[in-house]
Amino acid sequence: MAMDREHVLRAAAALLARKSTATMDEVARAAGIGRATLHRHFAGRDALVRALEQHGIQKFEAALDKARLDEGGAGVALRRLIGEVEPAADLLAFLCTENQLFEGDEVDEGWARLDARVSALFRRGQEQGEFRIDLTPAWLTEALYALIGSCAWAVMDGRVAQKDFQHMTAELLLGGAVRRVDQ
Repeated sequence: MAMDREHVLRAAAALLARKSTATMDEVARAAGIGRATLHRHFAGRDALVRALEQHGIQKFEAALDKARLDEGGAGVALRRLIGEVEPAADLLAFLCTENQLFEGDEVDEGWARLDARVSALFRRGQEQGEFRIDLTPAWLTEALYALIGSCAWAVMDGRVAQKDFQHMTAELLLGGAVRRVDQ
């Protein structure tokens, strides 16, 4: 039986997002394939994580394209982006915790492309007076990634309802935790 690579990557992402220490045996079981089959396609955990990285970068780039970041106000575009990223949020949460992906000279240039696109959205929002100018676009980008990852973990853990993902992520990033008098 031929292995469906996309299915294996989805199964691995779902498992590793919940249990980052899962073994290759556990990944194979989650994907419904044998360990030997998994190892024929991914020489080990590092190779699997690198394949997941490529998969995650592709998912995030597709979400950026769907979000139409250049249309409308920057805040509205940011909300669209969060909504489009949501289906892959658990994978992105896992990838952001994999230090091996961000160490040394072999950091995938895909991350830089993603960062540049998101930072450009924050810069546009600053230039148009929508976003604070005392925080750099790079920092706002990192904060967005952190909130997406944290909210994904909270949803997986049952502490946040799936339906609240987009609202909670956007509101905390855009409005902060300070209570306004008018609320």
